[in-house]
Amino acid sequence: MSVQPTVAQSVVGALLIAVLLAALHLGAPHIRKLPLVPERYTGSFAGGLAVAYVFLHLLPEVAEGSNAIGEALEDSLTVTPLLDLGIFVVALTGFTLFYGLERMAARAGDRSGGTDSGSAGVYWLHLASFMAYNVLITYTMALRVRTGVLFAVLFTVAMGLHFILTDRGLEEHYPRRFRSTGRILLAGSLLAGWVLSALFAPTSTLVVALLTSFLAGSVLLNVFKEELPSNRNSSFAWFAVGLVLYAVLLTVITALSE
Repeated sequence: MSVQPTVAQSVVGALLIAVLLAALHLGAPHIRKLPLVPERYTGSFAGGLAVAYVFLHLLPEVAEGSNAIGEALEDSLTVTPLLDLGIFVVALTGFTLFYGLERMAARAGDRSGGTDSGSAGVYWLHLASFMAYNVLITYTMALRVRTGVLFAVLFTVAMGLHFILTDRGLEEHYPRRFRSTGRILLAGSLLAGWVLSALFAPTSTLVVALLTSFLAGSVLLNVFKEELPSNRNSSFAWFAVGLVLYAVLLTVITALSE
């Protein structure tokens, strides 16, 4: 049986996680270049871990959000299969939004000949979307900690590795602009999300479910885009190691929390 943290403990725990994730954002280029650890192996390992996270943790969480919405609205609305589909429409919206921004950046990069992808407007729009993504992660982090510390730790590991690879994609699109401003702003947005959660903690089950679902769609697109690349060297063996390791850890933690 797991002991549920108090509200104050969950807020402090979320702050520690936000600081750790911010540090990973700032240190991502150095982490990717660690000696004796080829990037193709670390990238494949992180990809396997993140894919396992999406299928075994994130998608079930979206399904639970659908149930939570149904319970929250059952007094005022008749719950129908169409209403149950709503939470997945929100996830699809998050997926589509980030895909559209990625396509904009790719087209702008083609026109600019491989230097910083197109205009400053494309860069700031793309970066702002990732800043909002980071804010959502830490805004809901205290609730994750309160729900289960070990699950929050696993989520942090998955997101930390994911950030390191997302950093690679943004630097490839915007080699000059991202180095000068991007990492600092992404790190700051993680802390801003925590501040918002400390001042205006999410209390509505409906709001939390919708935010989590939108975040899930965004994570899904970014995981598949950055961590299952077709044009980079990769290692299926290390991908499988990451996937199996995360699946085993999640199974053990789920058993311990019952």
